[in-house]
Amino acid sequence: MNIEHIESHGVVGAGGGGFPTAVKLRTKASIFLVNAAECEPLLHKDKELLKHQAEPMLKGLQVAMECVGAAEAVIGVKNKYTDVMASLRPQLPSGVRIAPLSDSYPAGDEFILVHDITGKIIPPGGLPKDVGAAVTNVETLVNIGLDRPVTHKYLTVAGAVKTPVTLRAPVGLCLEEAIAAAGGATVAPYAILVGGVMMARLADGPDQPITKTTGGIIVLPTTHPLVGRHGAQWGQIARVGRSACDQCRFCTEMCPRYLLGHPIEPHAAMRALGFTEPPNPTIAGTLYCCECNLCSLYACPEDLDPKNVCVESKPVARERGLVFKGQPEDVQAHPLAEGRRVPTKRLMARLGLNDFRNVGPLVEHDFALERVVLPLK
Repeated sequence: MNIEHIESHGVVGAGGGGFPTAVKLRTKASIFLVNAAECEPLLHKDKELLKHQAEPMLKGLQVAMECVGAAEAVIGVKNKYTDVMASLRPQLPSGVRIAPLSDSYPAGDEFILVHDITGKIIPPGGLPKDVGAAVTNVETLVNIGLDRPVTHKYLTVAGAVKTPVTLRAPVGLCLEEAIAAAGGATVAPYAILVGGVMMARLADGPDQPITKTTGGIIVLPTTHPLVGRHGAQWGQIARVGRSACDQCRFCTEMCPRYLLGHPIEPHAAMRALGFTEPPNPTIAGTLYCCECNLCSLYACPEDLDPKNVCVESKPVARERGLVFKGQPEDVQAHPLAEGRRVPTKRLMARLGLNDFRNVGPLVEHDFALERVVLPLK
């Protein structure tokens, strides 16, 4: 199987921004990392695929290793999934091993994953290939290994549903039908977060379609705080942030990329809200915000929104060329980085998710399709 074959099947990154896998496989790397961390609360897709689709995943991994020229591969799995690791180890081919990862957020960020497994730090604005690595998630490799056009998507349906499950759903299926396959919502009215609860976007409605990058559907009561946080408008975010931020630095001190040594300081972006033209130089580091939302949804004691402030500042920083001008060797991890990891259990409590069942077994469901919607971009 060659790269053109993979490209013709429409294989894209199944867990992030949908980056074309063929483009990634045209780079060279000495080590291939499989991202199975799945650090977003309530999601179980990758873990379930390792249990039930290990054969095509490992086949896809070997193909990907050959494409990039990697002699070694490492599968990063949360250390709490001992049963998954035990069942997977006997199936591993030569040159492939498992690396247990901490049950923390955002362990699935590829910069964090690369550092945890290799000890190397991807430079600000860089890619895994800059440190000789390639990173792909589990489902993407399954799609390569199955050797057929990508027409379906694995995703977890969780939150306020009768039976949280992981499903194999047709691309283009509406969210409402996937929720019905999980027994339906247990609250009314309800809102839908597409993706994980930390980096999700609020769905426009239940008829929105599933795409190749939809990894989770989280149903929540419309009164849940996360619905309000994800639905907040920029004008409100800026107005409250400008008047309420006391520059405590908690957002920065808990920022995963800051702890890797990247020049990102969310508290400085918050401070810049109080300035007009000329733009305050503290927006420079916002280019390196990974948008994990830890600063806004966990670290800030005043429930402000440094993440969206950083996101809104990125275009200005980019226009003015406010990029990192140091050398890769200048980037050093914070000495307290390990101690500032955020345990998933603590994060779930902070987000008000402990009332929902944190399970998602993979089940078969026969969808009676009458219509699919395929967004173009």
